[in-house]
Amino acid sequence: MTSKRLPADTCDRPLYKIVVVGDGGVGKSALTIQRMFLEEHDPTIEDSYIQNAEIDNELCMLYVLDTAGQEEFSAMREQYMRIGQGFIIVYSVTDPQSFEEVQRFHKEISRCKDCGSYPMILAANKIDLSQQRQVSEEEGKRLATYLQVPYIETSAKDPPVNVDKMFHDMVRIIRYVI
Repeated sequence: MTSKRLPADTCDRPLYKIVVVGDGGVGKSALTIQRMFLEEHDPTIEDSYIQNAEIDNELCMLYVLDTAGQEEFSAMREQYMRIGQGFIIVYSVTDPQSFEEVQRFHKEISRCKDCGSYPMILAANKIDLSQQRQVSEEEGKRLATYLQVPYIETSAKDPPVNVDKMFHDMVRIIRYVI
């Protein structure tokens, strides 16, 4: 991860720290990079991105941390969770195992943040692969209701579906809580 100096005119903008978690291969990196769909999966250890955005007429900066889904990186993931203001838990609609892991990530976030409720969104990714879908929209919504978090269906494949909306909604939730 490299550190970059930000232009002076961005320093007074609000900074929102968003952590993206989920099992390996669910498309966290593709969603984070926005509009860049990868046909081949290259497992991420950790990457961060800073992006200027205008959300509800407010210029702000998004600091998005894309974490590794693999269990061997769980200690690193915990460290990143401590700095997050909001969390997007991603699963793939083509991978029932990634759906089953959502509750583990939810518990991990709650434990790290030492509270039962924290700004989170449940994102069902890869909806463009409808022929391979194994987790229904109803199942996703039911889990989101159980976890008491908003639900969104996404695809990073061109044209992206709900990717910007997901990040903008996360900022709105963080603003509401702060």
